[in-house]
Amino acid sequence: MSRKVLAVIAVLAFVVFLAWTTVSAQKVECEVCVAFGTGQNCARATASGEAEAAQSAQTTACGPLARGMDASIACGRVRPVKRVCHHK
Repeated sequence: MSRKVLAVIAVLAFVVFLAWTTVSAQKVECEVCVAFGTGQNCARATASGEAEAAQSAQTTACGPLARGMDASIACGRVRPVKRVCHHK
């Protein structure tokens, strides 16, 4: 085989490895709904642990609801209206 073919195969193998390790680490999926200000929003996230998945989902749900850093921090601290987590 030529060096170019070997290089392409090596790059593809590396990309597949990265994708596999990323997906295999996602063991918990959470859906979190947050009411903040005058709105409510829901989001889903996956992570290796339940706390990380729930926090990531809440941060994502707060994105469209909070304006500015102070509001984002406050929204991240409110009790979710809904929090459902599933272990994969």
